[in-house]
Amino acid sequence: MLELSILGFLSEEPLHGYELKERIKALSGHVRPVSDGALYPAITRLVAAGRLDQHTEPGAGAAPRRILSLTESGREDLLERLRRPKQAEITDQVRFNTLLAFLRRLPDPREQAAVLRRRLDFLQTPASFFYRDGEPVRAEETDDLFRQGMLRVARATGEAERTWLAEAIARLEG
Repeated sequence: MLELSILGFLSEEPLHGYELKERIKALSGHVRPVSDGALYPAITRLVAAGRLDQHTEPGAGAAPRRILSLTESGREDLLERLRRPKQAEITDQVRFNTLLAFLRRLPDPREQAAVLRRRLDFLQTPASFFYRDGEPVRAEETDDLFRQGMLRVARATGEAERTWLAEAIARLEG
């Protein structure tokens, strides 16, 4: 997810590390904060792999800034990650939102629709936070006020997402 965010934001424009960190934090930081100890090693790996280029520019103060930009290899890597997301990037809401943030970078609407269809298929499978005898528990089946709340909000959110996904797929395939 972190590397996808790095590649995705740098596909929009070159950035220095602090700007990149702030954008990643805005996208998912409230749920999964990004630390310097994770970000900068990921950048180093992507530079070493030829996915990113870096150069130094004078900073606003005294310190120079390291500007990062996407290479052609990095652009190809980003497109491949968007075309074939890992299953966890489909099933995990935060990871899927990261994928959605950059899905427009895929030039083929059919490929975009295929990713959305995977998410829709996942959301069609009955699920719950709680199970009884191997079956999902619905909000109406629990007396616990707080679990009812969790289940009702999840159901409403799921219904809204399924509706949007179906509309987006129809538009992309239309």
